[in-house]
Amino acid sequence: MLITFLFYLFITISVIDVIHLGMYLVGANYYDIRQFKRRAAARKRNHHAIRPLVSVLIPAHNEELGIIRCLDSVRRNTYRKLEIIVVDDASTDNTRQLVREYIKKHPKRGIRLMYKRKNVGKAEALNHVLRRGAKGDLIMTLDADSVLHKKAVTNAVEYFEDPKVVGVAANVRIMDSLTILGLLQKFEHMIGYRSKKFFAVTNSEYIVGGVASTYRREIIKKVGYYDHDTTTEDIGLSLKVVAEGNKENRIMYAADVLAMTEGVQTFKALLRQRYRWKLGGLQNLIKHNDLVANTDRRYSRMLTFYRLPMAFFGELMLLLEPLAIAYVIYVCWMLATPSMIVGAYMTITFYLLLNLWPDEHMTTSKKIRMSLLTPIMYFVFYLMNIVQLVAILRCLVNHQQALGKTQVSSSWVSPKRRGETQVQFS
Repeated sequence: MLITFLFYLFITISVIDVIHLGMYLVGANYYDIRQFKRRAAARKRNHHAIRPLVSVLIPAHNEELGIIRCLDSVRRNTYRKLEIIVVDDASTDNTRQLVREYIKKHPKRGIRLMYKRKNVGKAEALNHVLRRGAKGDLIMTLDADSVLHKKAVTNAVEYFEDPKVVGVAANVRIMDSLTILGLLQKFEHMIGYRSKKFFAVTNSEYIVGGVASTYRREIIKKVGYYDHDTTTEDIGLSLKVVAEGNKENRIMYAADVLAMTEGVQTFKALLRQRYRWKLGGLQNLIKHNDLVANTDRRYSRMLTFYRLPMAFFGELMLLLEPLAIAYVIYVCWMLATPSMIVGAYMTITFYLLLNLWPDEHMTTSKKIRMSLLTPIMYFVFYLMNIVQLVAILRCLVNHQQALGKTQVSSSWVSPKRRGETQVQFS
């Protein structure tokens, strides 16, 4: 009975995984074709049209190692109609003084500093500046450990020429690192953000991260700004926007809005980060569970009947995955052949290459270097599987928080940074 159950479990997970891999590849390629046509059309339009003011908001708490690098990247953007506001959330290091000195060095660039004397958390810090300082028609938020590509703001603004677009999710890359942990996060982001192309073409995106996300100011105000009762305020905001009706209020993934951010530096920090992401994701999905299988015409069916249900089902699959792996090991041992493991290894390795080589932002030399690393990534990804499993188990243990019945802390602690001064986009 147990072996039969494990067999069907393995088959189910395998079929779902293969279908998804195929959908992501086809969707990503279709997105690339649409992007080519969109850029061609954009070149023909009048680029002297009136452009909106963009407020770039940078919440910071103890970010002395990265804040200047972040400010430099925004200041050097090709889009000039900017206001840059750093909101310092009770930093105890040199962050505030560094920003003040930077403003003195660049007095004509519209950089301002606002601050909170009490650590109120990222959500409340952003709400503070949105209510009392930001004047832009478009709002871009940027983590203080991140950097923008020089054309990121210009490219983001172009998406809002479509009146239905109210939010734009950026293409976030992980800064280069020679560690296994850094390599793991780099490949993970590459795959994850390429799958966003499929969600964009099917209008089923609901997750907009905090790095270089851009919204119309009016939609942020309409949905009541950022919530601070979950651990992922960025997902909370994007889900509230989607709940307004994602056919008329579209969230787009913008592959050409490039940003880079630091990966976490230690395994302990990775466990802490992924638990926070997992908990926040569940909190927000549960808050908006009425969207699942919702037949209201304001919503795309791919969102309500596929993406959101799969978000819940994906967590169940994560819990059952160790049983499926145990079954594979058992079968390989009983048959005295590693064929099933070899098949899975070849499939994932080939899939990585199919994600890597169509990438429009990597140089050929970078693709070659990363291709040489793909043979080991199948085994490295098991590390992330363990991290994700631990995260969901912790969520089950702390189910009162996941269900929103226990209040979460609104204060925040920035992880350890490397703070390299030079970051190159490739």
